Amino acid sequence: MPSISVRRLYKDNQQKLHLAWTAGTGGGDNRIGVAADKPVLALVGHLNFIHHNQVQVLGVAEVEYLNKLEQAENSTGLDGLFDFPMSLVIVANDLPVPNTLRDYCHTHNVPLLTSALESPYLMDVLRIYLQRVLAVSTMKHGVFLDVFEIGVLLTGSSGLGKSELALELISRGHSLVADDAVELHRTSPEVLEGRCPTMLRDFLEVRGLGVLNIRHIFGETSIRPKKQLKLIINLVPADDEDMKQLDRLSIRSETESILNVRIRAVTLPVAAGRNLAVLVEAAVRNYILQLRGKDSTREFLERHQAMMKEEAFNQEDSDYDDD
Repeated sequence: MPSISVRRLYKDNQQKLHLAWTAGTGGGDNRIGVAADKPVLALVGHLNFIHHNQVQVLGVAEVEYLNKLEQAENSTGLDGLFDFPMSLVIVANDLPVPNTLRDYCHTHNVPLLTSALESPYLMDVLRIYLQRVLAVSTMKHGVFLDVFEIGVLLTGSSGLGKSELALELISRGHSLVADDAVELHRTSPEVLEGRCPTMLRDFLEVRGLGVLNIRHIFGETSIRPKKQLKLIINLVPADDEDMKQLDRLSIRSETESILNVRIRAVTLPVAAGRNLAVLVEAAVRNYILQLRGKDSTREFLERHQAMMKEEAFNQEDSDYDDD
């Protein structure tokens, strides 16, 4: 399962969350990761001795509790109290750190961070951050685009013109997310988020033209840093065999499973003279209509069936009149 170090969490959020490293510097390589049976939300929470969050956050109530323990006559330290694994402790609300907590973190190499921000906001930010960096991911070959605000992945064998099609769609006002290598992250049980590797960001390779910087050519709005994947359009050569196998009036929705998430899929034959950009736009518009409960193929079949019933009924009336 994916995990990150406390050092990386600190580096990525230091400025945003006003973090300061107070004690436990020897635990910088402590790992924060998702267990198979726990959601990311369970990683971060207020100090809890029953639900052992990997990131324990102390607000006003939690610090007051530790201060009372510290002042008690029979105080024996926190060794018995913190008898469970912790990756990180954060004291929020710009509160003074209890001495016993500082000593415990230093002795046990548990990183102790402080922040001036309120604990609820701090936890919300960290949960969103961890949800993103700990998402299960995979890499797919293709071109990922934002078409009419829908994340569309163009796939197909090499040489079918995916990049040329992407360039045409970008010139029509749509946006590029990633070319060639698309990082797909499962950010929730039914959501896949597509991103571009840092090395390839802004670039699109087109045969005959080389590598193009889409941001420089078409402007800032031509690039999207990430997008939820909603539709896969698979380009296939339009040879006779493939065309025979296609069901022209299929009412079944094709899907493809990626990281156990089912994504709507469309197969688009590629042949000379076909305006693929228009076809992709039509496929996306049709997908949007289906989300709203409007299925053009089903509507056509129902209309056709109704007309056949009407013709059969009229024929029966005609036969009755002849009798």
